[in-house]
Amino acid sequence: MKATKFNLTTLLLGSLLFFSCSKSEEKSKQRTSEEYEQAAKHMDRSLYGLVYNQVKRSSFFNESHLIYSTDNKNGKKFVLVDIKAKTKKEAFDHDKLAKSLSKELNQEIEKNDLSIYQVSFSNDLKTLNFSFNGNEFSCNMENYALSKKTTETKKTYRNEHVSPNGKLAAYIDNYNLWVRDLETNEKKQLTFDGEKHYGYATNNAGWIKNDGAVLKWSPNSDKIATFQQDSREVGMMFLTSTNVGHPRLEAWKHPLPGDEHIFTIERVIIHLGTKPKVVRLKMDKDFQRGSTTDHIAGWDNELLDAQWNEDGSKFAFVSGSRDHKVAHLQIADTQTGNVKSIHKEEVETYYESGVDAENWKVLFDSNEFIWYSEKSNWGHIYLYDLTTKQLKNQITSGDWIVKQVKKVDSKNRKIYFTAGGKETGNPYHNYYYSVNFDGSDLKNLTPDKGTHSVKFSDDYSYFVDTYSTTTTPPISVLRNNSGEKILDLEVADISALKEKNWQEPIEFSVKARDNKTDIYGIMCIPSHYDESKKYPILNYIYPGPQSGSVGNYQFRPVWRDFQAVAELGFVVVAVDAMGTPMRSKSFHDAYYGNMGDNGLPDNITAIKQLAQKYKGMDIDRVGIWGHSGGGFASTRAVFAYPDFYDVAVSGAGNHDNRNYEADWGEKWQGLLQKETLDGVESTNYENQANQLIAENLKGKLLITHGSMDDNVPPSNTMLVVEALIKANKDFDMILFPNKRHGYGNMTKYMTRKRWDYFVTHLRKEIPPKEFDLSKL
Repeated sequence: MKATKFNLTTLLLGSLLFFSCSKSEEKSKQRTSEEYEQAAKHMDRSLYGLVYNQVKRSSFFNESHLIYSTDNKNGKKFVLVDIKAKTKKEAFDHDKLAKSLSKELNQEIEKNDLSIYQVSFSNDLKTLNFSFNGNEFSCNMENYALSKKTTETKKTYRNEHVSPNGKLAAYIDNYNLWVRDLETNEKKQLTFDGEKHYGYATNNAGWIKNDGAVLKWSPNSDKIATFQQDSREVGMMFLTSTNVGHPRLEAWKHPLPGDEHIFTIERVIIHLGTKPKVVRLKMDKDFQRGSTTDHIAGWDNELLDAQWNEDGSKFAFVSGSRDHKVAHLQIADTQTGNVKSIHKEEVETYYESGVDAENWKVLFDSNEFIWYSEKSNWGHIYLYDLTTKQLKNQITSGDWIVKQVKKVDSKNRKIYFTAGGKETGNPYHNYYYSVNFDGSDLKNLTPDKGTHSVKFSDDYSYFVDTYSTTTTPPISVLRNNSGEKILDLEVADISALKEKNWQEPIEFSVKARDNKTDIYGIMCIPSHYDESKKYPILNYIYPGPQSGSVGNYQFRPVWRDFQAVAELGFVVVAVDAMGTPMRSKSFHDAYYGNMGDNGLPDNITAIKQLAQKYKGMDIDRVGIWGHSGGGFASTRAVFAYPDFYDVAVSGAGNHDNRNYEADWGEKWQGLLQKETLDGVESTNYENQANQLIAENLKGKLLITHGSMDDNVPPSNTMLVVEALIKANKDFDMILFPNKRHGYGNMTKYMTRKRWDYFVTHLRKEIPPKEFDLSKL
């Protein structure tokens, strides 16, 4: 018995030892460089070149013709359309033009590789005009003889703002505004009292800054509307470089929420002439705020929320309150500086004048003005009397939004605009409409399903309508201004794209957190998707409030790197959650005053609903990533919902908007307010500060930032890092030396590290060592 017992014990111990050794020797799957390389092909920008037969660079001329170019597998071709005859044909003989160019330039030029631009015909169609390699040519269409044009180019500089007549350029020198005569190069100083932090036309609004002059020329080029910006008492932001030796210090004015002093502007009208005169408008200082997502200047330095009358005697503008809750339309007399109040709208959250557009307009000739409002919960345009300031009529109405007013035809009292949500289907699709001033005869000019972009003729008689969906490649047709189709132009060919294993994204609609509101998004699954297998889920997020994760549902050959990372064995989901624009006002306001929400509840419910339909989605393995606002949101996800999100990769997040530019935080979170409860001081910004809940981290977090990020200062990330360390939490971090908000030439390294992180922690696999995306 003893011997038997010993033998059985030995056998059991041996079996356990063998089992233990087998488990310890079992290795994680090794991913190969070839797999990464195949995946990366799905984010190759050259895939855009495989969408053939798209209408490009179209232009109308002589009231009845259109010319456009398109690329096919054999190269570029140009098409001439006779609108009246409803015909199209090859615009010219490519072989003859190529031979003429080859002879003229003494170099071989292929007929299918005619890289000519600014192509146009004379009104009689006898002369073809174009540019090639920086030179301008005209071509006799009878014999294809070329003549080189000699045009005198007036040199301008990046920081100059050219007048409408093309004769003058305004610029800043030593905090004052100057103009330069582009013909004589004569320079003239316009203002004389500008000084540091109190200069004219200064484009410095915290995270936006350059040396271009912010202004708006009068139509006849004899006046300039601009401002003197006061930042003398505004707080500073600092960054230091990484290098051998003394670091370089960058310092600039950057107000934060709650600061006593922020940017203000004193509006002025500058009269040119032999003796320039500055007329300061008789009004209080304005906060540097705008009615669009931009501050007060567009990316081209054009002064926003500003409009001249035709002769330059009147100047209309909209002032905004610090918290964006008041939009005030006013008109100034440019001679006296007197300012008249016209219309003021006050809202509970924030006022916006449309989707990335100013949809207000003063109609000086008819003594009216058009105003944009969301007072009905939907963004619409209204017509007012300029004298009585009374509403004449609502122009558009319904449960849909006007996005952008494209043209106001005062003569025919008609408005052309884009809108979303009026047609059935995806409310993010962009359609073009026309409507009379009195609200009658509302027409959808672009009836085909999809997102439309158009190119109108100068007189708005005709337009090229190009539309697509996430799965339907671009189709272009020619229409008249009643929306009637005149001619089919092109249907894009994606056969070459499909040969590269291009995968259609899956567009979806599910219910939001309230279980009744429809929300939309896209999903990418592996080309080798097998529903019997389980795939971790990756949630891409850009939460808004100024935009969403998708927003534009037109056709794209490449959706970021969604399909690329899906090929590594993931299901990728992007959602336009509540709290993002282009829907109703209440939809956009969903988490006003609580930016820490970030739309995450909607992302979670969307993923859960999708997982019920797509059985291959592994709801127990979920990762999330994003950059900037998405970095803020992805970090928030693993802090606020640690039982749902397992892994996050965060880039350049504005983790606490008290450390971000005042205009941003005060618009979406409200003015900073302090309160004391039981002797403890807090603010209304606590609910959005990631570092305050960092101790909740359970999963894996890779947090990253550029050390010279002048958009979202890296102190935002350092607050979170400090909190994680104090909470004794494990996390990973990459600080990109000397990089700005976008990481520049280190972006592909960041992308590869993100792939590695998800492969390692969600798939439990070993990524290829130091795969180099930059070489692809």
